[in-house]
Amino acid sequence: MKNKSMLLPALLAIVLVFGLILPAGVAGASATGHLSDDYAITHSEVDSPSTASTMALNTPQGQAAPMVAAGYAHTVGLKADGTVVALGENTLGQSDVDDWTDIVQVAADGQHTVGLKADGTVVAVGDIAYGKLNVSSWTDIIWVAAGSDHTVGVKSDGTAVAVGDNDVGRCDVGGWTDIVQVAAGYGHTVGLKSDGTVVAVGYKGVGQSDVDDWTDIVQVAAGSYHTVGLKADGTMVAVGSNAYGQCDISGWTDIIQLAAGYDHTVGLKSDGTIVAEGRNYDGQCDVGGWTDIIQVAAGGWHTVGLNAHGTVLAVGRSHYGQGDVDGWTDIAGVATGYAHTVGLKSDGTVIAVGNNYHGQCNVGGWTDIVQVAAGFRQHTVGLKNDGTVVAVGDNASGQCNVANWTDIIQVTAGYSHTVGLRNNGTVIAVGDNSYGQCYVDDWTDIVGVATGYAHTVGLKADGTAVAVGRTNERQCNVNGWTDIIGTTASVGHTVGLKADGTAVAAGNNASRQCDVGGWTDIVQVAAGSYQTVGLKADGTVVAAGGDAGGQYVINSWTDITQIAVGSYHTVGLKANGTVVAAGPDIELAKWNLGVVEYTLTISSTPDGSVTTPGEGVFTYNAGVTVRLVAEPEEGYRFVNWTGDVDTIFDVSAATTIITMDGDYAITANFEEIPPVNWPLIGGIIAAAVVAVGLAIFFVRRRRAARTKRQGRKRAARKKRR
Repeated sequence: MKNKSMLLPALLAIVLVFGLILPAGVAGASATGHLSDDYAITHSEVDSPSTASTMALNTPQGQAAPMVAAGYAHTVGLKADGTVVALGENTLGQSDVDDWTDIVQVAADGQHTVGLKADGTVVAVGDIAYGKLNVSSWTDIIWVAAGSDHTVGVKSDGTAVAVGDNDVGRCDVGGWTDIVQVAAGYGHTVGLKSDGTVVAVGYKGVGQSDVDDWTDIVQVAAGSYHTVGLKADGTMVAVGSNAYGQCDISGWTDIIQLAAGYDHTVGLKSDGTIVAEGRNYDGQCDVGGWTDIIQVAAGGWHTVGLNAHGTVLAVGRSHYGQGDVDGWTDIAGVATGYAHTVGLKSDGTVIAVGNNYHGQCNVGGWTDIVQVAAGFRQHTVGLKNDGTVVAVGDNASGQCNVANWTDIIQVTAGYSHTVGLRNNGTVIAVGDNSYGQCYVDDWTDIVGVATGYAHTVGLKADGTAVAVGRTNERQCNVNGWTDIIGTTASVGHTVGLKADGTAVAAGNNASRQCDVGGWTDIVQVAAGSYQTVGLKADGTVVAAGGDAGGQYVINSWTDITQIAVGSYHTVGLKANGTVVAAGPDIELAKWNLGVVEYTLTISSTPDGSVTTPGEGVFTYNAGVTVRLVAEPEEGYRFVNWTGDVDTIFDVSAATTIITMDGDYAITANFEEIPPVNWPLIGGIIAAAVVAVGLAIFFVRRRRAARTKRQGRKRAARKKRR
């Protein structure tokens, strides 16, 4: 081991040689590249802010980049004039954004909506639980994100703030710095740093916060239990729960924007098409036919896309096409399920549109039908003129087992049960009986039946009512009703129509769906998940409750002869046999958020070019992310981007992105790679050889000296003997 000490002189010799030779040899290969006599570029002359950090700050006052956001069951749209529109569930006021102005970004999740104003302040509406709406004191905010139970903001100095439920630490962002974008999931928060790395806090149970090794990230998104990141080269990374395949995105390429729903992931490609993976029970991943998209958002159960013309598309829950009834004619009756619509034609045949996941719309072969009913879940029932019954759709609980029924004069369908009224006033039921909703065998003198989510209501010949089943919201409290001539029921409430044209209601009133006390001249009532609709004698319609069924639109309907309400839509049969419908999918099709366009002028210095998107002048919608790829010629290397670079994520990267928040002109700069200095390399090799030779020399010399000393010692010992 002592021989190793002789290496020190050798190493010192190598260092000495390098110190003498290298400074002169590499003087021409510094960080400053020579592009022309009067233009030198240094790699440190331009900062590299994120696209996220500059989005709000670079939006002109009074003009916003149109965008969409999606919550659990509501959709939000930011218009070019800075105002906001919203559709869908509004039980807690999450869609009450009509008075917002000067907004430059919107975020939604769960049951609340957040808006970032042009002056850096923040507004929020919806569920007040956990204090997630306590953002009125926030200032200097440049980005906002909404989680299921918390709200997060990025400040202009790169720090972050958060309010809401912090039981698992999802709001512990106080120590974050250099943050340019945040994303909020169910129980975790993710932050994108200016250097392309990612941090996360909160729940880590399924790995959704394991992002410490991510690099070159330009955008992040968070689902309920998964996290996704977009890399500068257009590929994706993902961690966390993959129960529905929502993290199976490693093969995606050419992505320019991403979104994460509760259990699905969506990617926008540079050609305006969409890809999606994950849970698709509600059709939220059915985006294959979309084109010309410039931004996407993913909600709890639906996906929303904004196209280049300012209009909006959606798929998933409440967007199944259940309102596509414009071409229907010769209709004699209608029924609505959770997300499908059924029409009975005057010739006894049946048509249906909307969600067909379990085949609940497969009614094309039905004939001789005199009445139809649609279940809250996913089944459809038809009453034939001979008193028999047919059914299609989900039969998990036996709700379609009606083939042996006879002498039926009315049918109705609940979530997972079906009820039939016999011509002798008795009642029969099949399907789920978890709450006793099928205990109707002893009913007599019944003249009408109605079904809710898990309860059944019977109208007796004397004008009173009876009810069985789930009572958690007092939806079965109908014992005191009198003079009733019609009933309807939904998830948690029951409505009765009285002989004098007034209405009564019992059950859940969280959305004011039971506020029917002032109604008059009513001839029919219908109940949806969050709303109640009444048909008046003059053919007009009134409504109470949340606007998930689009009742603000149906107030203008006329000549209506029958109404039906689903969970998210309302249908009206007109006197001429045509049908009208209202709901989020229909109203969303009417949105036009406006179009704002900017130009991007791209050039390059000699000895290289910009291959993506090319060079010249290009026009893009405001807020669009554009991938930039610069390629040097042989013998040259990329230096940086210069010009209007404020929204370029990394000005020193040949492959990066720019967000179009204004008219920009940028240049890709290249420099010659310094030639190989063979004399220098030869000198280094020679020095290394000399150093190694010296090391060997010193080692051998020391070894010889040691051998000589050992020999003398042995000779001395022999002499003493």
